[in-house]
Amino acid sequence: IAVINKPQGMVVHPAAGNHTGTLVNALLYHLDTLSGINGEIRPGIVHRIDKDTTGLLVIAKNDFAHHSLSKQIQNKEVSRIYHAITEDNWKEDEGTISAPIGRNPEDRKKMAVVKGGRQAITHFRVLERFGVYTYLELTLETGRTHQIRVHLNYLGHPIIGDPVYGRRNQKFNLKGQALHAAMLIFTHPRTGERVSFRAPVPEYFGNVLELLRKKSNNLSF
Repeated sequence: IAVINKPQGMVVHPAAGNHTGTLVNALLYHLDTLSGINGEIRPGIVHRIDKDTTGLLVIAKNDFAHHSLSKQIQNKEVSRIYHAITEDNWKEDEGTISAPIGRNPEDRKKMAVVKGGRQAITHFRVLERFGVYTYLELTLETGRTHQIRVHLNYLGHPIIGDPVYGRRNQKFNLKGQALHAAMLIFTHPRTGERVSFRAPVPEYFGNVLELLRKKSNNLSF
């Protein structure tokens, strides 16, 4: 396996309009072997995060590892923990969002909470409050497309900087949503050992937190 801390702005695998500069291009350059289960377009890719989401991904270097990791994800044995900065103050300290996700019937390029969508469950915990913003930890129980972004927007607390599901009053000059895959916990396919990986929030994310902490007593944004 390989565990990657993906930067903001990098697409995971080639697709229409993104044939170069992807994570897969980098993997093919740096690694001698990758699993072939997902074909030539997505070698080694077991799970994905969005282009502007930063943080951890586990890559399968061979089919044995890929089968093991995919099964763990399917059986909900992989812990995928994210950090996000959201709009407004949350009343609850922690809780669970359970709302089905599917294609937005009004915009097929977007996802939404829809009747008849696929089951989607996200657990949340408040890390810090800044009055008009909240710093959250989120744990995925399922892994639907744009799940965290859609769920938080559905509750009226979109992630700051989100160009698709967020608010337009952008105050932090961000290049994308403040969402970071901070921790991965899974069973190593070969050794059977339970392993965990952490990635600190990227610089831009840390800068926003620092600014919010400084201004938390003077909420004049």
